[in-house]
Amino acid sequence: MTTNNPITTPFTHESTAIDVIQGVDLGGRRAIVTGGSSGIGVETARALASVGAQVTLAVRNTDAGQRAADDIIASTGNDQVLVGPLDLADQGSIADFVANWDGPLHILVDNAGIMAAPLSRTPQGWEMQFATNHLGHFALAAGLRNALAAADGARIVSVSSAAHLRSPVVFDDIQFDSREYEPWQAYGQSKTANVLFAVEASRRWADDGILTNSLTPGAIKTNLQRYVSEEELNRMRAGNAAAWKTVEQGAATSVLVAASPLLDGVGGRYFEDCQEAGTAQPGERRGVAGYALDPEAAERLWQVSMALLKG
Repeated sequence: MTTNNPITTPFTHESTAIDVIQGVDLGGRRAIVTGGSSGIGVETARALASVGAQVTLAVRNTDAGQRAADDIIASTGNDQVLVGPLDLADQGSIADFVANWDGPLHILVDNAGIMAAPLSRTPQGWEMQFATNHLGHFALAAGLRNALAAADGARIVSVSSAAHLRSPVVFDDIQFDSREYEPWQAYGQSKTANVLFAVEASRRWADDGILTNSLTPGAIKTNLQRYVSEEELNRMRAGNAAAWKTVEQGAATSVLVAASPLLDGVGGRYFEDCQEAGTAQPGERRGVAGYALDPEAAERLWQVSMALLKG
């Protein structure tokens, strides 16, 4: 499934999604991009469509999704850009999306998410960031497993964040039932869950030809920051000004994981700036935390997630 050699590529922090996809032919391939109507999602979808993929934008707001689809069609000349309604915080919506999918699925980009949101809960009582960023994508991938297996070499892209360094998955109180809620800690926990999902999905589904990798896109100004004050954003920019990317650059690592032949046969890894990330060092906001790649934690999270979804 994988080797122990770190994956390196000719691409960099400055590379764009179009740079990464050049020379790749996705004709006849089908992709889903959650949150594909804005930010790095739309640029990920645009890059995949530009080399021939049929792309479905899975979005809560289908009007915004259709505007994004029309724009992608106009810029790429590929009219196979579709829109499907999907609310990742609503298990019924996920079930409907899965039921309406027919045929193989070659690429699933788990891109949508919410960040540093005030405390809110789903009807099941799940904390909203964990429910949306992890459980929703977990349920979607599980529901589409047969479609992914039918593609004979499918890839799942699990979009995480450097914010996973803020928190492991706190199994004793995932839903903040007893500990004080802190928005960034909750976000960090959900982003660690995205990495752990990639580790365990690759282990469990490798025999189906399904490989999953996770990544951080880097710092990009998008609608994801709608709960973050401008003052806090300015502090973040000042502290790490060189790291901020355009949306086209932010989508590059997602596209690399989704479609680059450089990652053929690779699963369970975490990427950053179009390279496999090294181990995070204390005090730095780069690299991957050891707890996010821990196979025991990955298996435990899988079991917990299955139990939650079964009710």
